Amino acid sequence: MRIGTAHQTYAQAESLLDTNVQRFWLIALFILLAAFPFVADQYWVYMACLVGIHIVTVTGLNILTGFTGLVSLGHAAFMAVGAYTVAVLEIRVGTPFILNLIVGGLVASLVGIVVGIPSLRVKGLYLAIATIAAAVILHFVFANSAFLGGTSGLSMPPAKIFDYEIAQPSQVYWLILPVTVLSVVFAANLFRTRIGRAFIAIRDRDISAEVLGIPLLRYKLLSFALSSFYAGVAGGLWAYFFRVVTPESFPLIYSIFSSRQSSLAAWARSLAAFWAPSS
Repeated sequence: MRIGTAHQTYAQAESLLDTNVQRFWLIALFILLAAFPFVADQYWVYMACLVGIHIVTVTGLNILTGFTGLVSLGHAAFMAVGAYTVAVLEIRVGTPFILNLIVGGLVASLVGIVVGIPSLRVKGLYLAIATIAAAVILHFVFANSAFLGGTSGLSMPPAKIFDYEIAQPSQVYWLILPVTVLSVVFAANLFRTRIGRAFIAIRDRDISAEVLGIPLLRYKLLSFALSSFYAGVAGGLWAYFFRVVTPESFPLIYSIFSSRQSSLAAWARSLAAFWAPSS
């Protein structure tokens, strides 16, 4: 039974795809994703769009919880921040949808940094309670702000490329797919860098990581910022997909659901690494 790959150089050990089998299946996956909207009906394309949005947000939560070891139950609130930011920019400013998604992610990351400040002093259950409190506060702001539409929320037009509207699921699919692929590739490369290894060291033992010279506050806040950026972008995609954003679009149960998905993703990644075939 093949259980590993004998790397001859450091570059091989650092590569994302080190076997021909992995490259073959990756190419096959891309071909399948490209052909999917042409062979599937609208229902399955609709479901694929939802899966893509959730992959983005769970990838962000996996950075925070799976690799940095920080518990967050306010992830849905960060998605709401991104969705509302995109909706406001689309309705009142009319900037391009790509810029709106980036700004939505950045605004969510700023909120994530503020929420992540207590992470230096508290962890585990207490950090989870702090993130829930932040989610409740943000929900109150969304529901009581006339600028954001109050409880009725905001209805927004579809994304546009020049004069071409991206409204149907088969069209929005081509907006969600590239963002999903880029988010996963960026996260996979992140943990091959010094920042990613610092996250892992903090997760394994934060006191030992601090002894090794890793500034805990900086990297914890960076993890919150990256995770929230992912959530903000996912929220922006969600807004373009449904074109209606309300305070009830992102309830607390959504955060719990995302946390469960993140745990399943970490388990699946470990299982895949154990059974990965070698060339």
